[in-house]
Amino acid sequence: MDTSIEPRWLSSEERQTWLTVVGVMMRLPGALDAQLQRDAGLSHFEYLVLAGLSEAPERTRRMSDLAGFAESGLPRLSQVVGRLEKRGWVRRSPDPSDGRITLATLTEEGWEKVVQTAPGHVEAVRTLVFDPLTKAQVRQLTDIGQRIMRAIDPDDRCLRTTD
Repeated sequence: MDTSIEPRWLSSEERQTWLTVVGVMMRLPGALDAQLQRDAGLSHFEYLVLAGLSEAPERTRRMSDLAGFAESGLPRLSQVVGRLEKRGWVRRSPDPSDGRITLATLTEEGWEKVVQTAPGHVEAVRTLVFDPLTKAQVRQLTDIGQRIMRAIDPDDRCLRTTD
């Protein structure tokens, strides 16, 4: 390895931007988690799993697809789905078309939990992320986030979402 090439150090402005981004990445999940724990007795990850199922056709997804949606490995997802099953919010079953595949389905009780929890979560997201920004800044944040995601993972499913 040639060590004679000088690293591309961050400028003062880039360093400040980077520290701000890191701060947001570290603190936002905790703030969302705290709101969900306080108001619904759920972790942010548990809510994400329930919400992911609530948005799926017939409220059902393959566990592997749900893991991709939740940005999780299957072992972690399986543990969380097990906890959600014990609460009666999710049911696992073999895929009738391929018994090697496990499906996760949101139960009616799980749907009710999502319906009860979503308004508070959306308000927290609005308060923490959108209210401090202008409409132009929201558009800029979308563009910035998409550009960073393309650099990280050009095939990311979030980049294909359009509303």
